[in-house]
Parts: sequence; C-alpha cells; structure tokens
Amino acid sequence: MIPKFDEYKKQFDIMSDDEIKPGLDAIEEALASVLNPEKDLRIIHVAGTNGKGSTIAVMEAVLQAHGFETGVFSSPAILDVHDQIRINGKPTTQEELEYVFEEMESAGLSGMLTDFELLTVAAFLAFRNASPDYVLLETGMGGRYDSTNVVTPLVSVITSIALDHIGFLGDTIEKIAEHKAGIIKPYIPVVIGELPVEAKEVVLAEAKTNKSLVRAYGEEFTMKSRETETFSGMSTFEIPVRNMKGPHQAMNHAVALEALSLAGVPLKQDSVADAIAHVSLPFRFQKIAENVYIDGAHNPAAATMLVRTIEEQFPGEKVDWVVGMLNTKDYKATLEILAPLANSFTFVDFPHEQAARAGDLRAVCPIEECQIISFEEVDLKCSQKHIKVVVGSLYLLSSLMRQ
Repeated sequence: MIPKFDEYKKQFDIMSDDEIKPGLDAIEEALASVLNPEKDLRIIHVAGTNGKGSTIAVMEAVLQAHGFETGVFSSPAILDVHDQIRINGKPTTQEELEYVFEEMESAGLSGMLTDFELLTVAAFLAFRNASPDYVLLETGMGGRYDSTNVVTPLVSVITSIALDHIGFLGDTIEKIAEHKAGIIKPYIPVVIGELPVEAKEVVLAEAKTNKSLVRAYGEEFTMKSRETETFSGMSTFEIPVRNMKGPHQAMNHAVALEALSLAGVPLKQDSVADAIAHVSLPFRFQKIAENVYIDGAHNPAAATMLVRTIEEQFPGEKVDWVVGMLNTKDYKATLEILAPLANSFTFVDFPHEQAARAGDLRAVCPIEECQIISFEEVDLKCSQKHIKVVVGSLYLLSSLMRQ
C-alpha cells in the first residue's frame, strides 16, 4: 500500500492491481501510450539490496551543489506517495500529481498496471514535465523485471547484493545477482559497490555480454580514511566531514561520486565536500531525540552495517532495540546480529499486512531481556541510560513519523 496513492486513483477513476507482478510488457505498453517520457530523460539507474537510497541521496546533494536540477524516484514512501517522486529535493505537489494523473487517465491506463507500475509511469511523466538535468532512478525490487528497467541510462549502479526478497528473487546470492545485473544495458557503463565473490562473477558476466565497462569499488575507485577521507577514482576529492556515518556509507559515497563522474558530470572539490558534509537521508541512523535513533535495517546485511556504525560512533555502548519487521524478512538472523549490542529488545506490532507478529519475534529473541508493546506505545522521547534504536521495516518507521 502506497499512502495517499489510492486517493488519486479514486479521484481520476484509475484502477491498478496492488499485487507484485514482475515483468516489463505491461509498463512498456503503458509508456508507449503516453509517448515514452522515459526516453527524454538523462537517467542514472540504481539497484542493490542495501545502499540504494543513501547512494541516490549523495548523488542528489552533489548534483544540486553544482547547480543542477534533479529528479528522484525512490521507494517505499517516507510519509506518502508525494515523497517517492522528488523534484529538486522536494516532494511532488498535489497539483503536479493531479496533472500527471490527468495524463494517465486520458491515455486509458486504467486496469493495465500494478500499483508500482502505475507509480513508475507517474514518475516518468512528472520528470518529463519538470525537465530536470538528471534523474536518479531507484529500482523497486530486483532489477531485471522491475518496472523501472525500461530505460537506457547514462550509468547503471549496483550498490550491494545480499539475500532479500527471496520469495521473488531467489534463495541464493547468485539468483539475486541475476536480477540485479539485469539493469546492465549494452555499452552502458556500470558502477558496483563491494559485492560477494559469487555475485560479482554474475555481474561481470552480464557486463561482458553487454560490452559494458565496469568500475568496481576497491579496484578502480575507493574511499580511504586517514585524518580525513579521500575519494580516489576517475577524480580525486578530499572529504573533510561526512554527515552520514558508518563505514558502509563511505562506500555508498564513493559509488555515488564515481557514478556521477562516469555520467560526465563536471565535479568540483568545494561543491562535493559541502554536499557530503550536509547530506542526510531519513531512516538511516537518523537521530530524532537525545540518544534515540531510527534506522531501516531490515535484513541481516543491513543489520551488520548498523552494528558497525554504532560500534564506530559509540564504542562499548549497549543498545535498547525497538524492533518491528515484515514476516517476509529473515528476522531471526537479523536479531542475532543485533544481539551482541543489546541491553534489551522491545518488539512492536505495527499496521501492515505483512508485519511479523511481535510474539513471533520474541519467540526467536536471542536474549532474555525482551518485551512486546503495541504500536501506540512506542516511545521516541530521549533515552537517559542507553542508546535507543528503533529498527526494522521502513513501513514501521514511516508509520511512526506520520503519528
């Protein structure tokens, strides 16, 4: 469910299916009906299990610091559908979306698409209407059969590959890599983060088939930390201050800078440094009160990165974890990764059709100190004794922020 999306569908009498139906035939037909707005855009296409949102946020900030206008399509919603389509860093307005829905109604798209496909068409139309210099396009799930994979981008980006969405993408790293690598297009360069060996082999094979240049983190480019950080790739930049903390964010920033360079964006030291010193992204180790943070780590790989961030920022500290996750995620493995830092676990029942029951989370809790609370009982006020981190599903976090 996409918050407020159904209101527009009802207003303009457009029907779409709320199921996930991988494949590109329907959206290609729909886009042809609205004269293929995606073909008018300069796009950087981003896939990956984790790190997509952070990498896009960095690229968005750096582009704007250089005076470029940007469009961003991302998911899921933070508050509602408007923030999934951003123009120059701001959510689309009601007027902008109404105009787009009028276009889709006139084109007869009702009944043709799933919700996410319809939203993807809306994003392309909104970007054509706004004419930004660059569009940063995030896949919804996977890549090869994702509705965003109808574009020929300037650069394709794969931030990371780990086990997630196994019901749709497969239960091995290699199967998931096949989906992510599907965004690689003939002769279009690819930037990749640090990937597992078996995933990297799949990606490199796909790139070879498509005759696509590959720039890999740790090989062609890197971010090294001494007194300050230094990015070295197609260009070199000193990074005095990085606002988004954690070692995984160093890689995300490096991937972003290399992708922009490969896209032909002329980058300047001062503008890069200023953007990176101030960029932020909701739900990525976001401080919301004294000693209280929220983070959207919803799988084992993301939980590992979150633990490293906390160990880096608060060495030796214990954490009161407040956790809500979807039942489609490997929550047992995620909790085991969080457990070594735990002072306590609190599990939350929250409103989503796929939310894991708090009782099921408690049943696999690795420590004795755990409890269950309702969604309404979640306390985001300052924590006096221990760091409090609300972690898990982005749907939980966005629901809390809407309260």
